[in-house]
Amino acid sequence: MTSDEILVDAEERMDKAVAVLSHNLAGIRTGRANPGLVDSIKVEAYGSYTPLKQLASIGTPEPQQILIRPYDAGTIKDIEKAIVAGDLGLNPQNDGRVIRLNVPPLSTEVRKKMVSRIKELSEEAKVSIRNIRRDANKAADTAEKDKEMSEDDRDRCKEQVQELTKKFEASVSEAAKNREAEVLED
Repeated sequence: MTSDEILVDAEERMDKAVAVLSHNLAGIRTGRANPGLVDSIKVEAYGSYTPLKQLASIGTPEPQQILIRPYDAGTIKDIEKAIVAGDLGLNPQNDGRVIRLNVPPLSTEVRKKMVSRIKELSEEAKVSIRNIRRDANKAADTAEKDKEMSEDDRDRCKEQVQELTKKFEASVSEAAKNREAEVLED
């Protein structure tokens, strides 16, 4: 394996770790309505579990409200059941055509729990990035042992992997800090 291959593989995998973190952070509730809150909900409709965003359009007409407009009015009861079962702490209001979810303001205690969850998620992402660094360094060591690269190339590769690690850890920290600020914002 060449130095470039190792670096490209490590960068792609680190990028995926950051993407997973971003997806997980989108599902964390802030004081404002956000369609990401209901993205993870699966609705039992048409005999199988389907993601909510495939069954309805989701919007936020007001800062404290999520509006779910099913493409098929026949699925509205199923969507309502899935939201209640989703344990989001939101009470769906169904008028027969649309479902409204009023997002209550977060209490200080709930905000602190959300912030600690954000910190957990960011730490998991950082651990994942460090594991990728370890794998890349092992690959560089193996390539050097197999005479596919010189010691200098191996050392240079390890330095570049470390730079990637720092870059991606910084982006994880930045994403977590931004999300914490959103959660703590009134």
